[in-house]
Amino acid sequence: MEKEEAMGNPWVCIIIGLFGGFASGMVGIGGGIIIVPALVFFLKFSEHLAQGTTLALMLPPIGLLAVWAYYRQGYVDFRVAGLICIGFLLGSWIGARLAIGISNEVLEKIFGVTMLVISLRMIFPH
Repeated sequence: MEKEEAMGNPWVCIIIGLFGGFASGMVGIGGGIIIVPALVFFLKFSEHLAQGTTLALMLPPIGLLAVWAYYRQGYVDFRVAGLICIGFLLGSWIGARLAIGISNEVLEKIFGVTMLVISLRMIFPH
């Protein structure tokens, strides 16, 4: 999918950010585990474009040189990264607030199930 087509619905990008932020706040995962697959599955990004765009949304805290390398090859969509950041900010706060009230044992199970579901989806995409 072309970048312009993905931006046809900016709410999809914000929802991806909300879910990624929620997962980050809840179980400490987000970019590579949630956002990269979401960009590939829902916005039909190539793996390279998904990885470069995900690095761009994390640019302020980390990854400046990695983003630059992807950007130079045309594998970054800063508009999508910015919209996901909006959702990620709110989602991570909500997820963290919920996670604080959950026992360690339950949180470990949530993390494990999340990883299992994502890995199965990546192994068996159809």
